[in-house]
Amino acid sequence: MLHILICDDDPKQRARIEGIVRKHLISDDSALELAPSADNPSALLDYLKTHRVQSGLYFLDVDLQSDLHGFELAAEIRKLDVSATIVFITAFSERIQEVFQYRVEAMDYISKSNSIEEIEKRVQECIQLAYARYLKGKHSNSKFFPVKAGDQTLNIPYEEILFFETSTEFRHRILLHRKVDSTEFYGKISDIEKLGPPFFRCHHSFVVNVKHVRRVDKTNREAEMSDGETIPVSVRKMTALLQYMG
Repeated sequence: MLHILICDDDPKQRARIEGIVRKHLISDDSALELAPSADNPSALLDYLKTHRVQSGLYFLDVDLQSDLHGFELAAEIRKLDVSATIVFITAFSERIQEVFQYRVEAMDYISKSNSIEEIEKRVQECIQLAYARYLKGKHSNSKFFPVKAGDQTLNIPYEEILFFETSTEFRHRILLHRKVDSTEFYGKISDIEKLGPPFFRCHHSFVVNVKHVRRVDKTNREAEMSDGETIPVSVRKMTALLQYMG
């Protein structure tokens, strides 16, 4: 069962998200369950401790008018539900960059200023994607890359990883890039290279997931990833990369 949890101190906004989720549940016979919504972080965290939710889907407001704001709440959720899928619904889009310092790896950021139709569309897409991942994690042998972040370990599915790169600011630091965010951790690019398929070291500073390589530009010696990002490819790695992609 995939549990869906909502935390928003605005009763109207909370009821709106509840309504969208319930509408989805009615039209779908999936193994989904909407937990009682919370208007403050303590209520949601108490529910998690009591019900031991795992791999839940969380819709969180950022400005909760509480002792914890949404990003801090997400960090606490990660301690109790390591594989949580987190979506922020916020009226303060300018605060989105703050999420990186909390390393909570959100699936989406939905602005409250969007139209009701757009919000409903985004919420439903998040539910569908979270449920697909839930089923895949439950019924398949998906591989995960563990990342130590503070006092917790995040298990990131291989298929979500676009590429790894060495940090230009700090020694012995690696940046793991996904479409929604990036995560920094201690490590060596040479160790990442040893992961094997689907990862390939195309440059002394980069290891790409070849499943996310959209095309390779031999003239400019770069690989375009599925999110549009371009990654340098060294001369001596070009032929091997093309062969590796098959």
